[in-house]
Amino acid sequence: MQRTILVAEDDADIVELIKLYLESEGYRVLTAGGGDEALKIVERQHIDLAVLDIMMPGLNGFQLTRAIRQRYDLPIIILSAKNADSDKILGLELGADDYLTKPFNPLEIIARVKANLRRSYQLNQRRRGEADRRQVQVGQLVLDTHALTVKKDGREIALTPTEYKILAHLMGAPGRIFTKVQLYEAVCGSYFEGDENTMMVHISKLRDKLEDDPKEPRYIKTVRGLGYKIERPQKD
Repeated sequence: MQRTILVAEDDADIVELIKLYLESEGYRVLTAGGGDEALKIVERQHIDLAVLDIMMPGLNGFQLTRAIRQRYDLPIIILSAKNADSDKILGLELGADDYLTKPFNPLEIIARVKANLRRSYQLNQRRRGEADRRQVQVGQLVLDTHALTVKKDGREIALTPTEYKILAHLMGAPGRIFTKVQLYEAVCGSYFEGDENTMMVHISKLRDKLEDDPKEPRYIKTVRGLGYKIERPQKD
């Protein structure tokens, strides 16, 4: 099935470059020169993945990410000349799945699009045996691998596709330590330089949603110098 990619960017040369490479890979590409136009496209057509610039007319990339994430769970890649950590963190906190800075290699965009589509539309092949179980439980967290939902104390918690994949991987092996690189490769299928910081942001957002006190996590533990693991709390 042909996937549809939305590219929202006000630089016509960049749009044409990205479109050329995506179409050469068999994707259907829709383009928008501003945030308002992009949001209308998302509302009217089925979009499998969006690539969004930050600085563009109308809604900027951050505002557009927030607007899309409120109603849709499609993967979002932010493409921007802003390379400060604060901008990357903001984009990921608003619901973006990935962040790529300009100037960029078009082949890396292709690789990230493929990785994010795999993450969004396929269950992790390495955890197929775990996925056959309808529910995986750690403490008060219950992950339903059929409905693709997560509940805590019976209350459903809204997660992005990336957050769900990370949690599913951790919950599939309680007590096992995963490095940031291992987690990123497990949920994305590939790893790029700088993605360790991206994983740290995703873990932070998961803690905000899952933990009673994110500063004193009971579930997702940091193992200094190694990575992360999920544990069953002592008191449940």
